[in-house]
Amino acid sequence: MCNGAEISLTEGWNDRQYHSTLIKSYTEHINLVADAGYKNLICFSGNRKGMSDEIGLRNCADGLKQILSLAEKRGVMIVMELLNSKIDHKDYMCDHSAWGIELCRRINSDNFKLLYDIYHMQIDEGDVIRTIRENHAYFGHFHTGGVPGRNEIDDSQELNYPAIMRAIKETGYKGYVAQEFLPTGNDKAASLKDAIKICDI
Repeated sequence: MCNGAEISLTEGWNDRQYHSTLIKSYTEHINLVADAGYKNLICFSGNRKGMSDEIGLRNCADGLKQILSLAEKRGVMIVMELLNSKIDHKDYMCDHSAWGIELCRRINSDNFKLLYDIYHMQIDEGDVIRTIRENHAYFGHFHTGGVPGRNEIDDSQELNYPAIMRAIKETGYKGYVAQEFLPTGNDKAASLKDAIKICDI
């Protein structure tokens, strides 16, 4: 998952004042990503700052559509991350899968999808496995993390990652699942090896 085209998590596509900067930056980065042989480039909605969900959807769709023809031509997927607004990213707009899925529908391109961050979506909405099964066509990438605490994805937390990984696999997903948890112990490599075993379904 490539990055670097965004302004920040809080200043994103939902605010038209940033569109010219974002369009220029994403145009450059789409070409960089494609030239380097990568496929995914992350983006962010930005914070609400009092904006309604509908206005945010319109603004994001209008802005993103201006880079999607290039993304389609170069074979790059633009992927907007779902982040929780309850704990970690207060006021972030793309904080529920339903909002992100509606944005995907409005853009209507196979080169725009969502980054379904399992940690974030467990916090803001739960119902992880059913959401993945019913909406996997809109998800282009996955992140892990234990809840609570964003720590190891083992039996110390509330998510059943083997079941979640089976659900992802059953959708036919062939991409990456990125380990994005914060290890609690000193042996971070061991934590990562354990996570890989848990996810190796």
